[in-house]
Amino acid sequence: MRNYDDTYRHKGLRRKLVEIIREKGISSEKVLAAIENVPRHFFLDSAFDEVAYEDRAFPIGVGQTISQPYTVAYQTQLLELKPFDKVLEIGTGSAYQACVLGEMGVQVFTIERQKKLFDQNKRFSYLRKYPNIKLFYGDGYEGLPTYAPFDKVLITAAAPFIPQKLLEQLKPGGMMVIPVGTGDYQVMKRIKKQPDGSFVEENFDLFSFVPMLGGKND
Repeated sequence: MRNYDDTYRHKGLRRKLVEIIREKGISSEKVLAAIENVPRHFFLDSAFDEVAYEDRAFPIGVGQTISQPYTVAYQTQLLELKPFDKVLEIGTGSAYQACVLGEMGVQVFTIERQKKLFDQNKRFSYLRKYPNIKLFYGDGYEGLPTYAPFDKVLITAAAPFIPQKLLEQLKPGGMMVIPVGTGDYQVMKRIKKQPDGSFVEENFDLFSFVPMLGGKND
């Protein structure tokens, strides 16, 4: 069961969490405001209610996790979102990252390969707050060519390589944020698509994500 009460105590814990991630280097006030506005305990079983606002990841079933808030804020900040951007997210998971994006006023197209998580999110009443989030069940490596091109692409799992099909679904001038690597830690990369179709790649900090897998898991 989930707890959908958002008390003064929860709001106070969120404010403390925002200060923690601000001290870690997140400077975008829009990103920090989104983290403060999205009740993270809604995305976890009520047994985790006490610890939902610790800055760490938690298991959500089927080998997946809800990302550490700092990681969510870090990736979101790298995207340099503008209002009404079309954002493709690979790996819906708990939908926490999708809601942080949705809170920032962008159009979110999010893909989940785990049918169990996809079905849970379809029933998740809090998501009705965000008509700008669209959920899809599918293979993240394929993206959503029907809805392309996208202004931004966000991958929330450890990719062994940069998927070519996702690069092709980026608008010229768009950017992708993706953790790349097969070891315990991955390099966070930001890839910008130039007007001529070429790409410029930047490397940032190391993070640890669950692997990005292909196909669909019924």
